[in-house]
Formats: sequence, C-alpha cells, structure tokens
Amino acid sequence: MSRRPDHEPATAGPAPRNPEPRDTEPAVPESAPRQVLRVLRGHWRWISGAVALTLVGSALGLAQPLVVKNVIEAAGSGHGLAGYIGVLVALFVAQAAVQAVARYVLARTGEGVVLGIRLGLINHLLRLPMRTYDRHRIGDLISRTSADSTALRLLIAEGFTDAVSGTIGLIGVVALMIWLDWLLFLIVLALIVVGALIVSSVLKAIGRASLRAQQGLGAMTAELERALGAIRTVRASRAERREAERIAAHARTAYEASVRMGKLDALVAPALELTLHGSFLVVLLVGGVRVAGGSGSIADLAAFLLYMLYLIAPLGAVFQAVSTMEQGTGALRRITEVLDLPGEPEAPPARRPAGPERRRDGPVLEFRDVWFAYDPRRPVLRGVSFQVPPQGHVALVGSSGVGKSTVFALVERFYDPDRGQVLFEGHDLRQLGHAEHRARIGLVEQHAPVLYGTLRENLLYAAPDAGADELDRVIELAHLAELVSRLPRGLDTDAGEHGMALSGGERQRIAIARSLLTRPSLLLLDEPTAHLDAVNEAALRRSIRRISAECALLLIAHRFSTIQGADLIVVLDGGEVVATGSHRELMDTSEHYRLLSHAQHDGHAFPA
Repeated sequence: MSRRPDHEPATAGPAPRNPEPRDTEPAVPESAPRQVLRVLRGHWRWISGAVALTLVGSALGLAQPLVVKNVIEAAGSGHGLAGYIGVLVALFVAQAAVQAVARYVLARTGEGVVLGIRLGLINHLLRLPMRTYDRHRIGDLISRTSADSTALRLLIAEGFTDAVSGTIGLIGVVALMIWLDWLLFLIVLALIVVGALIVSSVLKAIGRASLRAQQGLGAMTAELERALGAIRTVRASRAERREAERIAAHARTAYEASVRMGKLDALVAPALELTLHGSFLVVLLVGGVRVAGGSGSIADLAAFLLYMLYLIAPLGAVFQAVSTMEQGTGALRRITEVLDLPGEPEAPPARRPAGPERRRDGPVLEFRDVWFAYDPRRPVLRGVSFQVPPQGHVALVGSSGVGKSTVFALVERFYDPDRGQVLFEGHDLRQLGHAEHRARIGLVEQHAPVLYGTLRENLLYAAPDAGADELDRVIELAHLAELVSRLPRGLDTDAGEHGMALSGGERQRIAIARSLLTRPSLLLLDEPTAHLDAVNEAALRRSIRRISAECALLLIAHRFSTIQGADLIVVLDGGEVVATGSHRELMDTSEHYRLLSHAQHDGHAFPA
C-alpha cells in the first residue's frame, strides 16, 4: 500500500482552480430499460438478427392454433386430416429450431455486452485521476468489475432476452386473439391489467433492494481487501475475529437485501399465474356459454383457448424481464456511476509544444511559485520554487508533512498545481500528455511496490521491449546480481504477492532497476536507502554517483549520508522552500538545516 501524500486528508476535496466533477449519484436516475438500452449500443446488428429469428419463431408458433382450428373444422366436415397434421408437426419442429438459435444469439450478445462493460471498466479504472482514488475505496471499485458485472450478466443475458422474445410473442398473440374474438380478449385484458397493477407495486422495491445488496457486496469486498492487504499486521495484532466481524456485517447487509429482493420477486410469479389461470377459467366459462347458446363455434373457442395458453409464455417472459431488470438495475447503476467518472485528461495534440526532444541548456525540472492543496483550507505547498539541473543529485529534506511527497506527485502529474508552473525540460507540464511525460521520468516509491509475477516481469514492467544487455546494466547498477544468482530460477523466480518473497531492501533495488531501464531524464527516489543495510547503502551511493552523471536525480532524503552527498539540497518547511545549497553552505547559512543535522548527529534520522 503506497504512502499517502503529505497532509492529505482521508476524504480530500477538489483543490481550488483545478476542480473536477464530483462523482455524486444523479438526482433522477435513469430507468432500468433506458440504462439497458444505453449499454447495448454497438451491439444492434446481432440484436437485430436475434429479433428477426424471434419474429420467425413467434410466427411459426402463432400459426399452430390456426392449423388446429382447421383440423377441427376438417374433422367436422369429413375431410382428410393427414396434411394438416403434417403441417402442424413441421411447424412444431421449425419453431423449436428457430427459437433455440434466436435465444443462443441473444445470450451470446448479452455475454458480449458484459465483456465489453468489464473491459471498459478495467480500462477506465486504471485511468482515473488520483483524486478519484482518494475518494473511493479500492475494494469497492474492484467489486464493480466483478460482483456487479456478474449481476449485470443476468440482466442482459436473461432480462433483455425475455423482454425481446416476450414482447414479440405478446404482440402476435394479442393481434390474433382480437381477430378471433375481441369481446373475449377485452375480458382477458381487464384481468391482466389488475394483475399488472399488483406486480408493478413491488418492482420499485425490488430495484431499491438490488442497489442495497450490490452496495453491501461492494463494502464487503472493500473491507476484505483492506484486511488481506495488511494481513501480517492483522495477525500480529490478533485482530482476525474483529476483521471477520466487520466484513461479516457487510455480508449480512447484502444477505438481508437479497432475501428481501427474493421475497418481493416471489410475489411476481404467483400474481401472474393467478391472473392467467383466472383469465383462462373466465374465458372457458364465457366461451362455453356462448357456444352452448349457438353464438360461437367450438373451433374458434379452441383456437382462442390455445392462444390463451400461448399468452402465458410471452406475458410471463415480459413480467419476468421487468423483474430481472429491476434486480439488476442496482448493479448497472453502480457500473454506470464509475463509467461516468471523468478520466485523467490528456493534453490535446494541438497543444503539444514544438522543439527538441530534450533540452540540455537549462534545468530538467523547475518549480515556479507553485501552490497546491488537497483541501482548499489546508495548503500543502506555498509558493515553492527550485530547479533541478540536467545532471546531478538534488535532495529534498524536511520534517514530516512539509510537502516532499507532494512535490513528487506534481512532477509525475498525479495532480496539477493550483497556481504557478511546473516545467519539465522547459515545457509546462499541462501542455504535455501524461504518457509522453511519464515515459521520461522514473519513480521509486519508498515502499517500492513489487507486482505479482517473476523478477524479470517486474524489471521489464516499464520497458517491456528492453534487451538483455540493458537488463544486465540495470541489474549491475542496482546491485541485484547477487540476488539473481541465489534465486532458484534466477530472473524467472516468482516475487510473490506484493513481493513478499523479497526483503524490503531487495524490493527497493528492484524498483530502482525497473526505473533505470527506461533511461529517464529525471529519476525520483523516495528515501532509497530506507530499507538497506550499511553495505548495500554504500553500494547504492556509488550507483547514485554513476546515475547522476547520466540523468538528473531528485531524492527525498532523511539519512545524513544520502543528504551530505547531494550536489544541491532543497530544504522545505511548512510547505515553503526555506533554504537551498550544498551541505557545507547550509550548515553555515540555515539554522533550520543545522537543527535537522544536529538531530542526525544525536542518533536520529531526519523526520520522515
């Protein structure tokens, strides 16, 4: 887990003069059908094909009662039945085949939609501004790509499929029922409307329960990610039971919401079943009376009753589709909330500055009167100005919370300054694209994250196309040769989850080698000697001298040995630059620096 920047509050708001849209919930959320149509964009060709197949299947099914009507009439008149029966069997077989293909195409389309949403979520989550990560729990964001997208599969693959097939079948059945006997149809319609009113009363409650269930799952995932991310601390603090209870509370919230959703959903099918069965009995009663009185025919009544049976499937599919959409709308809403978050803005191509790729006649990095705040009420940097030459070793020193890590965050363009300018090779960072700028800068964080994978994959992470010679060069510079030689599979040895198979010093040297592989113009090192023993620290200092001849080095330094060897020292206090110069110059001119130095001589490192 990376260190939070200096003075950053737990829930930081937008900095002044650099506002970002807040990711609040919309005042009037879209309806479930409208949200479904939104995510189906780009898939209409496949959907149209499936709809066409569904139309054909429905037509084949709707023709069957008419053939039965003809069979009854032919039997009454003494005509042959073999031809009609053959047509009826052919219609059954053809309908089954066409509907099977149609449902497969719809299901496949639904899975494609879910895959597209997952890929879009993954890509979007990796490109959000840093302020967005500051306001959200990582575990909850992960949950939206897993649990929520899984729930969305049900909505798309089943809800939309049922809606399309049910609606098409319903239209055809209704049209033929009106054609056969409009009076009986009005009776059926009245009873169905009553049932629909009962069902619609629970659908909104289902949607609310669905959203609460998905939020509970997201919170549970976030809490589990929090505990597993610090599992050693959890074990050492004997906090397993407390963490389990915290996570279980969110799991129970999701369970209770899901049970309520299931309870409400259980009302839909019985209400629909009673409505249709009641309609069937009323039609049979009224139609039978009419036939007995001579105002209707047996063949017409039989055909109408068959259509009543055929009405059950499409009507049930439509109601079930609406219920499924309401159940999935919570997941869909959470997903669309993330997709609506603004991504990290890129500078438009027209604003990219012209000129040589690298400037060697001026500072590689310059801060000009830079002001910055995570919270507008608590400025972190107050008019910071300093320069870093194209080669050499510059150290940032100061006590905790003075803005050292924030300087690094601004250099990497994780944030933009509220006032002032940050120039890289003579260009304002706001005029450079994030990717092209970061390709020229190496960053070694204090906790030196190592990703799951092999040592080779970690070293090549920023420069996947680097050759063997380049890899050997950075291994030597970072003094990793001894580590590689004693690992069982050399560079192809797994580093473990979060690099836990390695020591802190080894992870830090891997991070340094990884950054050097890109041959950066500027290398940012956040306390590079924090996890090194005396032997490796001395070796790293030698490497720093060699690296500073190739590119600029900017270090956050706390150890006296690292600070004393710097070509230039920038002293920060209270978010301001209070002194600059070499170690000898600052000892003569800066009282604040002398206090920090005396703390070192008294056996204490500079405050981190």
